[in-house]
Amino acid sequence: MEFAAAPSVTEPVDETSLRRTLGLYTTGVTVVTSVGSEEQWVGKTVNSFTAVSLTPPLVLFCVHYEAPMLLVLRRRGGFAVNILAEDHAALSRAFARSGGPRFEEGHWSAGSTGSPILSEALAFLECRVEREYDGGDHAIVVGHVVRTGRLHGDRPLAFFDSTHTSIGK
Repeated sequence: MEFAAAPSVTEPVDETSLRRTLGLYTTGVTVVTSVGSEEQWVGKTVNSFTAVSLTPPLVLFCVHYEAPMLLVLRRRGGFAVNILAEDHAALSRAFARSGGPRFEEGHWSAGSTGSPILSEALAFLECRVEREYDGGDHAIVVGHVVRTGRLHGDRPLAFFDSTHTSIGK
């Protein structure tokens, strides 16, 4: 089978149009957590999370170069990915904002890496940072999975067209 050559595109894609189009791709919602200086917990809502490999067990997510979370990951070298359940939209919004209370909502405990794990999450993965790659205005962080668990519920929180939704089972 032969593929037709893609037309050459020379016009730049504007950020608003790209964001609007990418928003039509449904993603899961996670909160990535780690431990900052003075053992202070840090976390950020992330929907750019995906599996990379089963052998070895690798996952990745992207974090903006200006996000404080990136410095923590570089120093600490470990993180947890909390896969949010359908009733965690408020938690997702809290961790998407800069500053403000975050870990006050839900029940959190330190995992084996020290990173916070939400006991009401659908599932979690604990990871150590394997590599970091340049991804434009974001760093692509690849993590080696060291522990997983399924915790609560059976319906994930999803994000579509700039709003939280759930996926039926």
